[in-house]
Amino acid sequence: MKRLLLSVALATASICSEAADFKLFSPEIKANSMMPSSFEFNSFGCTGLNKSPALKWAGAPKETKSFAVTVYDPDAPTGSGWWHWMMFNIPAGVTELVAGAGDVNSTTLPPGATQNRIDYGFAAWGGTCPPKGDKPHRYVFTVYALKTDKIEVPADATAALTGYMIKGNAIAKASFTAKYGRAK
Repeated sequence: MKRLLLSVALATASICSEAADFKLFSPEIKANSMMPSSFEFNSFGCTGLNKSPALKWAGAPKETKSFAVTVYDPDAPTGSGWWHWMMFNIPAGVTELVAGAGDVNSTTLPPGATQNRIDYGFAAWGGTCPPKGDKPHRYVFTVYALKTDKIEVPADATAALTGYMIKGNAIAKASFTAKYGRAK
């Protein structure tokens, strides 16, 4: 059984690779830099605008049938990181998300796209909100090219379950990381 699981893991790893031509960027957030406070959450002691950033991607594999976008903070003091955004079932012809597309009542989601419940407990963008005085946290923005038109998960699916389904259907991914911290 252990060998079978290892074989499946290795096969999945080789299918989902960093495609050389597949790129993700944001016109509002520079990779490897500090994020503006407009992307900070507006609760839990944080006072930002909780605005989801514009994202653009290019160079996805030709066999892409849909996309998924995630934002993850591996530095959150939870023992398991923190999911800030998950959107999936983005049609293959879409190559960008406009600023604010991740709002709770967004009217600018691509047709058919679904936002998943994140670690704040709702299905939308949940901005940065590291503890005051903590070192700046890393926020990993990733777009996945998927081999399926649609990811099927329950409406109340956890981020872990949806992440599992996204990664199990990924053929390529592109990422960038930015940081955010709050002074004491």
